[in-house]
Amino acid sequence: MSGVSENIFSYISSLYGDAAAKEFSDFIKKEYSLYIRINRLKTDKFKLVKKLNEIYSISTEEISSVPFVLKIKGNSEAVGKTIQHIIGDYYIQSLSSMIPPLVLSPQPGEKILDLCAAPGSKTTELGEMMNNDGTLIANEIALDRVKMLIYNLDRMNLINAGVVHYKGEWLSKIYSEHFDKILVDAPCSGLGIVQKKGEVNNWWSKERAERIGDVQLRLLIAAIKMVKTDGEVVYSTCTLTPEENEFIIDKVLKKYPVEIVDIDLPVKSHEGFTRYNDQNLDPSIAKSRRILPWEIDSDGFFIVKLRKTGSTISPEIEIPKVHNIKILNSSSREIRNPLKKVFSEFEINEEIAEQFNFILKNNDIFFFNKNWEDNYPGLFERIGTKFGTIDKNGDIILHTQAAQVLQKEIRAKIFEIDNFSDLKKYLDGGIFKTKSNLTGQCVIKYEGAVLGTAVVTASGIKSRFPRAKRTQNISLS
Repeated sequence: MSGVSENIFSYISSLYGDAAAKEFSDFIKKEYSLYIRINRLKTDKFKLVKKLNEIYSISTEEISSVPFVLKIKGNSEAVGKTIQHIIGDYYIQSLSSMIPPLVLSPQPGEKILDLCAAPGSKTTELGEMMNNDGTLIANEIALDRVKMLIYNLDRMNLINAGVVHYKGEWLSKIYSEHFDKILVDAPCSGLGIVQKKGEVNNWWSKERAERIGDVQLRLLIAAIKMVKTDGEVVYSTCTLTPEENEFIIDKVLKKYPVEIVDIDLPVKSHEGFTRYNDQNLDPSIAKSRRILPWEIDSDGFFIVKLRKTGSTISPEIEIPKVHNIKILNSSSREIRNPLKKVFSEFEINEEIAEQFNFILKNNDIFFFNKNWEDNYPGLFERIGTKFGTIDKNGDIILHTQAAQVLQKEIRAKIFEIDNFSDLKKYLDGGIFKTKSNLTGQCVIKYEGAVLGTAVVTASGIKSRFPRAKRTQNISLS
């Protein structure tokens, strides 16, 4: 890329001066820096760094201020092609994008809403910070993006998330003062991600930024209505414009019972504007933070935390008409015996089943942490992740997702692949011939990590690696 457009250069210059605009223009000419977020539910930094370096020659650098983040220093083209990536040991995400969930600081057992969730980078980070416990609701208005959101929740092995697909304003009529904390990572004009998405350089304009502000304001107001009194809302965007940031916050401060909370970021940042275009804004907006991309070698972001100081209960509360979905536990008549049998088959302690609740849809079983709760489960596109399918004999065929979530508990019917040829066949969904005393279904491991499930047939071991994951270009060396 040759640099920022004249339109963007002029705008950045009006905010920060010509020198900053020149830095921005020079910055986007550079190669985009990759960062990965370590999935602390599945692995640790030492093991991951060792595997990436030894197997794929991917070199990394630690970020001291954010200990679960690694910056990729060498062989970056392989980062999205590793086995560790496909099984969810890490998530490729900009450093800046990881900050809003840290500011929200969700805790296990809380009720959390990610209002604009797809593709799931921040949602999965929130779920990990909650230690897969409590209630995480991920909303995405664009139906074509819901599939990617669910894919990433599955890949990172989250079992405390439910996915919904509605307008934020409509949700606020159902979930009045319901959530402990809400993240509003609002759609924006993208001025902070020009380096990553060069197309922004072609169409960005101040007028476009001003138009999208109405959507951002409606989303933030919906969040304020949905959070409990004394609860917190984090509003963030990946743009640098006051029109989409400080102006939005100034409007809600004037009309709604919220106050801005002081925050400290683990990266360099600047105070929000309190005066812009000869207009004075609420002085507390100085507590918001703006991350400039050229200063931290990542995306530009705006982040502010609001605390709700009074009630917003309104007469608009609606009871939605939804399908009746029955939530089951491990003792429920419908699934008790099949669960007991499959847990026995893999020598999983039966008491582990008590940690989860289940939903039976036709013959498919989904499971999620028992502390996840909602009054309207019929609203959801998906709750938790796939546990398995009940076959014609009434037995459960264990799904890859369940095998990965339960991998520390599985003690029997495990087959460990020890060569690249069989590994490739498994990842491609094929059959590999091998000597094994196993029969029926089994769990497949490679280098100690569960890849998924399979079934032993007369022809060999037949992969049950999910079709959605077979499309990935995985490097085996």
